[in-house]
Amino acid sequence: MLVKARRTLVLGLTLLLAGFGTAAPAAGHDEGPPPPPTGESPTTTSNMHLLAHVNPGPGTNADVYGHRGYAYLASWSGWNCFSNGVRVYDLRDPARPQHVSTFGDAASEPSLAGTWTEKVVVQRVDTPSYHGDVAVVTFQTCGSHDDVAFRGFALYDVTDPAHPTPLARYATPGARGSHEIWLGAHGGKAYVYTAVLRSEWTSSPTYDPATNTATTPGRADFRIVDITDPRHPADVGEWGAWKELGVVPVENPASPYSGKQNFTHSVRVDERLTTAYLSYWDLGTVILDIRDPAHPRYLGKTDPEQGATHSSVLSPDGKTLIETHETLGGLPMIYDVSDPRHPVELAHFDIPGGEENSVHDPKLRGGRAYFSWYALGVVVADVSRPSSPKFLGQFVPDDWTPNPDYCDYEGGCSEIWGVYVMDDLILASDMNNGLYVLRMA
Repeated sequence: MLVKARRTLVLGLTLLLAGFGTAAPAAGHDEGPPPPPTGESPTTTSNMHLLAHVNPGPGTNADVYGHRGYAYLASWSGWNCFSNGVRVYDLRDPARPQHVSTFGDAASEPSLAGTWTEKVVVQRVDTPSYHGDVAVVTFQTCGSHDDVAFRGFALYDVTDPAHPTPLARYATPGARGSHEIWLGAHGGKAYVYTAVLRSEWTSSPTYDPATNTATTPGRADFRIVDITDPRHPADVGEWGAWKELGVVPVENPASPYSGKQNFTHSVRVDERLTTAYLSYWDLGTVILDIRDPAHPRYLGKTDPEQGATHSSVLSPDGKTLIETHETLGGLPMIYDVSDPRHPVELAHFDIPGGEENSVHDPKLRGGRAYFSWYALGVVVADVSRPSSPKFLGQFVPDDWTPNPDYCDYEGGCSEIWGVYVMDDLILASDMNNGLYVLRMA
């Protein structure tokens, strides 16, 4: 069955890539996950306990976020671009999740048709201008040549998760949209930090879509937007490796699926909003001083042996960074970043089957790291000694259902996209099977 799944997903991935045309920039995460591994199926360890599973129905799911007893399940484009938005579940009884609302979807906001919402982050915002729980949601166009659909991010008040209220939108013209995102609030200020894929390339005033070439940088991939009043987002600062370091985003424009690609894929910021960590695909993790958000300043970067630097998580003390790589055989790598000018790689972490799959997102709680690992499920590691990570547990769904929007064959398949730790719960999002609520013994 896994062999059949692999062939189906590879075919689908090839078709989706072909839809971008030869003028499209080089492929990156938005084109789809890796296929599931062949060979022996991974299994759930005895210390991982499933409390509940909810499948929201037609469509394909993306990331998951937890906040104050609620899960926020995002959505991906799939083949049909249902524009399902963000589904909210009450988990105060974690064994019986209750769907309480949906927002950022085409049904409730028709102007969002033709978009997908793969990332949602929720934080408390207490500033002189605003008091409430705010969700920031990314929007990208399903069609790479769609010039009509909204692209960027949107802000919602979710103080009452059952009744989300739209606050404002931030548009990113000249690019496909806001890809990944972070929301930080500290000291009476609040900011959205967003990665706008390949913006330096495609928003360039010299960009020629017919040849996929540009000679001068456009707007930067990394943007800092002031949302101290989330009803009125305002640009503050930006940073791009082409303008600042002379690193061209696309190494081989004539062959968009080959050569190195240097673009901001994801971003995380420390708790005091002083340092940003940009997952810059084949460039590694770029570290910036953002104490003056209007003028981000380059400090240093990692130099990993794998490309496709996807996302990261930072320890609360700011000394340890875990960086993931979304490529076949992609692994988490662990760094000492106490001197951000000279990150030191301490270790990488692998599991059986990893060579045929890819890690996706990392989370960190105490001395444990939590990874979403596509067909290998949720993987938990002890990283209390960052130089010697140890496997602790794994959850792999076994109740697959066919998903005509992405995994369209009898028997279905599992692709764990996101993981989030909320109190003593582990939340996992499966692209084809929905939301899983877990507890680890």
